[in-house]
Amino acid sequence: MSVFHSGLLVLTAPLSALSPRLVPILASASRIVEDTLYIHLQPGLSLTGSSQPKSTYVPATREVYNVINKLYADADAHGHLDVRVLLTNIRNQSLAPQSLSSVQNLSHPPEVVLTDFQTSDGGQYNPVKQQLERYATSCYSCWPNLISVLLYPDYEPGTGEGEQPLQKPDWDGMSLHSYGDIVVGGTFDRLHNAHKILLSTCCMLAENRLLLGISDKNLLENKLLKELIQPYEKRVEKLCEFLVDIKPSLRYDTVPLLDPYGPSITDPDLKCIVVSEETRKGGVAVNKKRLENGLPELALHEIPLVKDLRHSENEEEKISSSSLRHRLLGTLLQPPQKDLDLPSCPYVIGLTGGTGSGKSSIARHLEHLGAYLVDVDRLGHEAYAPGGPAYEQVVEAFGADLLNEDGTINRKVLGAKVFGNQEQLKSLTDIVWPVIAQMVKKQINEAVVQGKAVCVLDAAVLLEAGWSDMVHEVWTAIIPETEALSRIMARDGLSEEAARSRLQSQLTNSQRVEQWPRGNAYSIKLLSGNLRHCA
Repeated sequence: MSVFHSGLLVLTAPLSALSPRLVPILASASRIVEDTLYIHLQPGLSLTGSSQPKSTYVPATREVYNVINKLYADADAHGHLDVRVLLTNIRNQSLAPQSLSSVQNLSHPPEVVLTDFQTSDGGQYNPVKQQLERYATSCYSCWPNLISVLLYPDYEPGTGEGEQPLQKPDWDGMSLHSYGDIVVGGTFDRLHNAHKILLSTCCMLAENRLLLGISDKNLLENKLLKELIQPYEKRVEKLCEFLVDIKPSLRYDTVPLLDPYGPSITDPDLKCIVVSEETRKGGVAVNKKRLENGLPELALHEIPLVKDLRHSENEEEKISSSSLRHRLLGTLLQPPQKDLDLPSCPYVIGLTGGTGSGKSSIARHLEHLGAYLVDVDRLGHEAYAPGGPAYEQVVEAFGADLLNEDGTINRKVLGAKVFGNQEQLKSLTDIVWPVIAQMVKKQINEAVVQGKAVCVLDAAVLLEAGWSDMVHEVWTAIIPETEALSRIMARDGLSEEAARSRLQSQLTNSQRVEQWPRGNAYSIKLLSGNLRHCA
């Protein structure tokens, strides 16, 4: 079976029969679609007969809500899939009926349409497949040469093994209560299936507007691996693409959250706030502030947390962005871009990181595995040494008063001359960095002579010096500032103030992650295996 980037899955089974089949259906779909899988719920839809089937409204009930939640929870087993349950035809019964005749544009038009519809004829010219294609194109924007696939009988009803248990909210009645304007807040980093449950709930409850507060700046400071949180603009872009896909009829307003409340405590039009089990206290605090501001309380709608069946010992039990960021450690944030100016062997890794980050320990580990190690800091010392390639230029530029009695450069005196003086610092680096770069290139040539497959540049100022054009990949060691401070103080015998001053003179973790010119830096990945010889 061919693999398609995007697909539309039309589910026709009655909701009561669909639930136990979701695991095998999603498993079958995941073997056909590799990126975006849209899901359209149309229980009872018949794809037989001569007349073209038409989409009808599905009432927004507790049963529909639970099926949607289970779809997202079960889809988490297929990490490569971006599942989006479309809500265009799911409507609260209290709203006035609208026409479903228009075709909805999707951000990733499906290349293939799939269905769980059961038929005994699976032939290429099966009329059911033709009806399925007509139905899909009448509802959504699809690729011109849409392919249809009947999943049945490839899937079998599930046994319940591996399915996600979800706590059902205790609501009265079958229909969901709707509200004009709804508010929700969060970081929404690396949009995952728990986010999608939260957002889908908001979209099912909202009649007119959904106001989204997105955490930024100070609210991110205490987040795990904050350096890997996507930029605010990127999070908004992904969020809006998802929301407009699943329910384009709503108005979406996004605002940066710089405090825990944002506009939720000042907007008089809001009627409901959607929270999770973890954020319910925040919802209660919002209502307290609203009362203080003379505004009515918001209805609190709480959703359950979704367990992450793949979480490791060091990760949260629930599906969370922090766990996803943790899994990024040791992986490429961006695929390497081939540079025709760089020879393929040895493969050069630029290893950088702030003081106290453990960069040198990682470098030694890579050397132990067989990589050729270039200690750029050591080369810097050689460049300053009497007779070194930068010695005379530095003395001429900064004066003989920085020399020790034995003629060596007193690095502390030199540091005092340039520290805090950007003009003087640039004068120094303009002398030293090009010299060190030439020394590095000689070391890389030595790695070639020795037949090394991998060469590692251990360079604290790799990015600042612009040496990234000498490497195929950049690896960045990051560590929380509090841990870095403790290490520097213990290692160098410095006060906390002095250690903090040293850290502040360097690029921050976030700046290192963002600065890699070939599309972001790389988080640390330890190599294994034989690295001794070129392939």
